Amino acid sequence: MRTMVLVTILAVAGIGPAAAGVLERAKESGEIRIGYRLDAEPFSFKNSEGRAAGYSVDLCRAAVAEAAVALGVAELKTVEVQVTGADRLDAVQQGKIDLLCEATTLTLSRRENVDFSLPTFATGASLLYPKDGAKSFDQLEGKKVGVLAGSTTEDGLKKALEAAKISATIVAVPTHTDGIERLANGELAAYFGDGAILLYQLVQSPFRDRLLMSDKVLSFEPYALAVPKGDDDFRLVVDRALARLSRTGEVGTIFQRNFGEGAKPSKLIEALWVLDAVPE
Repeated sequence: MRTMVLVTILAVAGIGPAAAGVLERAKESGEIRIGYRLDAEPFSFKNSEGRAAGYSVDLCRAAVAEAAVALGVAELKTVEVQVTGADRLDAVQQGKIDLLCEATTLTLSRRENVDFSLPTFATGASLLYPKDGAKSFDQLEGKKVGVLAGSTTEDGLKKALEAAKISATIVAVPTHTDGIERLANGELAAYFGDGAILLYQLVQSPFRDRLLMSDKVLSFEPYALAVPKGDDDFRLVVDRALARLSRTGEVGTIFQRNFGEGAKPSKLIEALWVLDAVPE
């Protein structure tokens, strides 16, 4: 009876056994669940074989391999869970995924709900314009500007317009592909997004001959892999994997594989890799 009363008191007080961490669950289940998106090439997408792929996904696969080493098992199964720009962080917080593998900007406000790995990339928001339309940010007064719904760039666009005292209509779109198509068809005067993703999307787009990339960077976006809040053991495993990739130079190979032949990392990215090469 005393035990039942104690359990009831603890339940009412919100006190109970600590939730199992990712590594503990992985040891029992033999798997780690990674979240990926369809619309964040070259960081996160579904390839022609129907599997998660991209720069961030490859980093996550290295982290899963590192987790297997930490647990002393031959391998762990990687379960791929599709997320969206709107629900990706909720998926981490609610335990639907163990590791978020896409173009996620590390912010202090997001750290209230999830934790982050070492930085994995650094870029900034920019714009695409139609060749026969507006050519600069100050020409967007009274026009429609597209942006990916639920992304940090959506808030960044609002702030950039306010700072420049430009009154424009923000049009949130479900995917970059949709936004770029609307831009090419004249429905939008500009499309705002992460510079690295926009450049990749432009090169791949069938509408590339109608569009041009702005040379203006309007924000700073440091990317990282999101992990469950308070799971320090798992975050250390992820950081250990990222540090090893930087120390060995393998991260450069992963970059080339996903950004394409001839793609060169910026000086900022190269500096980030140096900083990530944390010694054991």
